[in-house]
Amino acid sequence: SFQFSARDHWSTWPAFASGQTVLKNHKPCCAPEERMPSNKQDLLTIPKPRYLEQLESYLRKELQYLDLTQRNSQELRLQPYREIFEFFIDNFKTYKPLLSAIKNEYEATLAHQKETIRALEPLKAMVTTVSEECSQQILALQEKEKVEINMLKQEKQHLLKFIDNMKEEKSSLQTQVERLQMSVAEEYTRYLNEYDARKLLLAKLNDMHNEQLNVKQHQVQGRENIKGEDVVKLTLALKIARQDLTKTQVKLNAMIADYGDVVPRREFESLEKKYSDLQQEMETLKKDFDQLHKEYQTLLEIQRETAEERDNFFTELQQAQRSCTPRPNWAKCSEVISGGADRWGCLAEGKTSDQLVDVLLEEIGTRLLKEMNVFPGRGKGDKVPVYLRHVGEVKNKKLTKKDVVDILKDIWKEKIALEQQTGKRPVLPEFFLSYLQKRYGDTSAMEWSYTLYENMRLCPSNHVMSSFYDILTGKVGEEQYHMQNQLISNLQKELAACDSSNSGSLTSEHMLCCLSPYRMALREAFPLKRRCSIQELIDASRYQLDSTEELIDYKSLFREDEEGNPEPFVAKIRSQYVREKQEYLRELRNNLGDLKEVNAEDLKAAFCTIDPDIDGQTLDTYIGLVYEVGREQTDQEVVPVDTALERLLAGDVRRVGPAAREESKTDCVGE
Repeated sequence: SFQFSARDHWSTWPAFASGQTVLKNHKPCCAPEERMPSNKQDLLTIPKPRYLEQLESYLRKELQYLDLTQRNSQELRLQPYREIFEFFIDNFKTYKPLLSAIKNEYEATLAHQKETIRALEPLKAMVTTVSEECSQQILALQEKEKVEINMLKQEKQHLLKFIDNMKEEKSSLQTQVERLQMSVAEEYTRYLNEYDARKLLLAKLNDMHNEQLNVKQHQVQGRENIKGEDVVKLTLALKIARQDLTKTQVKLNAMIADYGDVVPRREFESLEKKYSDLQQEMETLKKDFDQLHKEYQTLLEIQRETAEERDNFFTELQQAQRSCTPRPNWAKCSEVISGGADRWGCLAEGKTSDQLVDVLLEEIGTRLLKEMNVFPGRGKGDKVPVYLRHVGEVKNKKLTKKDVVDILKDIWKEKIALEQQTGKRPVLPEFFLSYLQKRYGDTSAMEWSYTLYENMRLCPSNHVMSSFYDILTGKVGEEQYHMQNQLISNLQKELAACDSSNSGSLTSEHMLCCLSPYRMALREAFPLKRRCSIQELIDASRYQLDSTEELIDYKSLFREDEEGNPEPFVAKIRSQYVREKQEYLRELRNNLGDLKEVNAEDLKAAFCTIDPDIDGQTLDTYIGLVYEVGREQTDQEVVPVDTALERLLAGDVRRVGPAAREESKTDCVGE
């Protein structure tokens, strides 16, 4: 083929093609092998045209200058080739329309493909999102099915054991039936033999009686007919007859002696059936008696526990009467508290003297906090929390309690949303700082952090602030916060299920009925929940009602005021949660005895002793809270008992199974 040079004249390459004519019937798209000269060695020795070399050199330089690490590297590589093709089109005047049409068609096709790809990009993102959601749903379903499969396996094992017991019982009963059948068959055979022997005896007796009558008749006739018969012969016959009579009498007496106590079969079967009925009735009465005995023992135990509780309460009352001091006049505090007597009355309502001291200290600390303009920085040492690392003074934002509570609730909301999105739980101190930096900027983040921290530290009576502060400083685990919220949410659903009319109110009777299944739910979540604890919740739900009112607005039990303070009903649930965990750990401490240090095995044994129903996974979780190392290291490590109890108190530690019976002696003592 011929190439057009840059000097506007035809150049031949290869050189020997200059005198070569065009092939007849040549197809433009034929294979290059068909158009290649036969002498390939000569082709390789012929130099290329200068214009072709310039184009190739230009293409190599352009490709070297490209940055192929970018995302659109393929489009960048296409640009030099597009320019080379433009040069060809410009130089080949004759073929320029055809080549331009070819180029435009390729460009239109590439543009169409780009548009198609750009339109499919959102679909690709949507497919990825849907794929992730489906994967999460599949994992959730697998977890749910795994729990159901485990339950079915346990039920299968239980049924298999039950079947084995039934088979053993069936085998035992079959053996007894066979033994009784053999015994009945033997008795039946013996009775048949005796029955036949009795018939034979009666037949013999009849024959003997007939023979005696015949003998007498013959004797009378003999005397009349043969008066001269031999007396000796008659005497001998009489003697033999008397001997036979004696033998027959002996046999008759023996038969009477042997079969005098024999019972007829019909009477025997009747007595046997009557005996079976009496036996079943006796077993039924015995079961009723055992049930009544158990109920009696239960009532006796309850009576004993009640008596002990009464004695304990009486003892505590006497101690309180001896040790109590005159109650301070707390009304004087209203003179120094902002808001006057009305606000102090709301703050002091239903609180003990110790709690009133905390309220008073909180009010004083809050007032001093508002008067401060700056906070001293705590430095940037490793012991300083990450959200307080600052050198120099920090400005006080002077927030109200409502502002602090709103910010903390928003932090919890953002953190939970992030956990659901990523599937991982971020550490609260780092998330706390990142949230403030994201919302208020890096320069103001420390001002907000110090202000929020000091407000939370000085307001222990506010649940939102105190719980966030305890988790932020590491005093308690975050699991406690989520567990308490889950418990309250479950209780709301239970109460709503009892409200068939969806009116938001329940009568006292409905509340009692609703708390009956709720009692079962509490038993599963909190095995130490007692009858008086349930009664405390009922009393807390009627805290602001008159004794004559029957309707209870259960939705209002879960409301909070603008400062995040809950109603007494929710506060009682949270206080019972903490109290029951403390009782559980106190029982664990008593089981460890005088030990100063404890290893993993001793701690596991103590947990299994006080809580026999605890499962392996929960036990490993509790052990992990104490030792805070891998499972392969816990067997050799020992920690002080007090340290172990402090770490357990900070985590979500609860009883798994019901408490032992003897533990109920202290039921509600000190609650």
